[in-house]
Amino acid sequence: MTSRSTLNEGISLRELLPEAKFFGAQDIRVRSYSADSQRCLPGDLFAAIAGLDNDGHDFIMDALQRGASAILSERRLPINQPSCVVKNSREAYGKICHALADHPSQDVKVIGVTGTNGKTTVCALIKAVLEEAGAKVGSSSSFGYDNGYDQQRWNCTTPGAAIQADLLSRMRFNGCSHAVLEVSSQALALDDLAGIELDAVAITNIRQNHTNFHGSARNYFKAKQKVLHYLRDTGFAVFNADDPTSNRLMEGFSLPSLSIAMHGVGEITASVVERHKSEQTFLISAGGESAVVCTRMIGDQHIYNCLTATAVGLVYGIPLQTIVRGLESVQSLPSRMQRIECGQPFGVFVDQATTHDGLAMALKALRRVTHGRVICVYGADHGGDGDRRPMLGRVIEKGADVALLTSSGQAHESPLEIVHDLLDGFAKPAKAHIIPTRSEAIRWAISQAETGDTILLAGQKDRFADAEFGDTEEHSDREIAQRLLYEMAPQLASSDYDAEVIAFPKLL
Repeated sequence: MTSRSTLNEGISLRELLPEAKFFGAQDIRVRSYSADSQRCLPGDLFAAIAGLDNDGHDFIMDALQRGASAILSERRLPINQPSCVVKNSREAYGKICHALADHPSQDVKVIGVTGTNGKTTVCALIKAVLEEAGAKVGSSSSFGYDNGYDQQRWNCTTPGAAIQADLLSRMRFNGCSHAVLEVSSQALALDDLAGIELDAVAITNIRQNHTNFHGSARNYFKAKQKVLHYLRDTGFAVFNADDPTSNRLMEGFSLPSLSIAMHGVGEITASVVERHKSEQTFLISAGGESAVVCTRMIGDQHIYNCLTATAVGLVYGIPLQTIVRGLESVQSLPSRMQRIECGQPFGVFVDQATTHDGLAMALKALRRVTHGRVICVYGADHGGDGDRRPMLGRVIEKGADVALLTSSGQAHESPLEIVHDLLDGFAKPAKAHIIPTRSEAIRWAISQAETGDTILLAGQKDRFADAEFGDTEEHSDREIAQRLLYEMAPQLASSDYDAEVIAFPKLL
């Protein structure tokens, strides 16, 4: 990433990084920087950062040949140009990015949202609550970004430090008083939040996830824990008291905090009044005040998400009734227990459910409002944690009456290899249905559904194309389901549709 600073005099690295060691100069003033040697321009500071696939220290000579005037590195180098040596160049790079943007998080109240499940939804809910109260709010999440003027979608959970600094700077310029940032465990492990001062942190829950990246559950927990280090001294945090691992963080936390709960003891609690496939109603209680919330998004996970957003709103002094209006304004989010209604006599929901906890909660929520069978169409995310797939399979077998395993719709990994991983978690794998092509799996599930049943389409994060089967046009589960529901409306009552279902023994 390359940046040109608007600060004419630049910044002093000796002042910004007092523990750094300098060689070839008493100080280095930076006006522009680059972490990509191929994009390095004359006068840039080149930041040598060790990445997942390569090490920026291997490209220092390339950066110097392109005109880099100084180097930021983690070790002393045999070069003539000035260099700044730090313990963690990635962290130092983040501080430089935000310093050159004139520290936008000091002027905008930044709320960081992290956790295993519910991050993106909580971001959307907090944004809606603050906007209902009249605030101008920027955001960055898996859905995309809103800088207060422009909104764009992207395939990114948490961008790198340079993009974040630029995004927050634009939010400040566009008059945003608050910013809501989705924070992934990977971004925390890679110090991508360095340079940001958080005004609030919301932790949805902490389960086991991303072990292929972090290496262990302990490392994953430590990565999540790092988010609290970015809180300013006047900041606050929201914890889920029903989540044991979140409780561990809360016990050692010294700044102001609020706890939420549905089943245990929390300062802000909720109890379910009634549930249907189309909506749920619950009562939120905070101190001596309570309010009824009616939302079209169902399930306990969404109630927890609403509680977290409520806690943030209350700390900012927003009246509870205003908070409720904000929560209720979020009626649907892509692939977050998204209900598909095309006049069919059964329920169809789309949920990404990439973790076994998220999948279990989705199936449990649908079981509570389903009088017939729960049919689950699942294709594990390509490139996900392979060792977690048997747990996903176990959840599907226990939570669904009909289990249909398929592809995630991407050709980076063999669909049947993923199916085998999922089947490792089944006690009776022969009962699972297998259709490798995702769109055909959805078609078969719809053809089998009867009045009172519910179909859950899960495991797909983004739009996809069944590339292995010659389909190059990208779709989403919602689009596929809607098209098929309208197309198959005349025959939904009959059971003569015959799909190419592969029984498990045929895979052997």
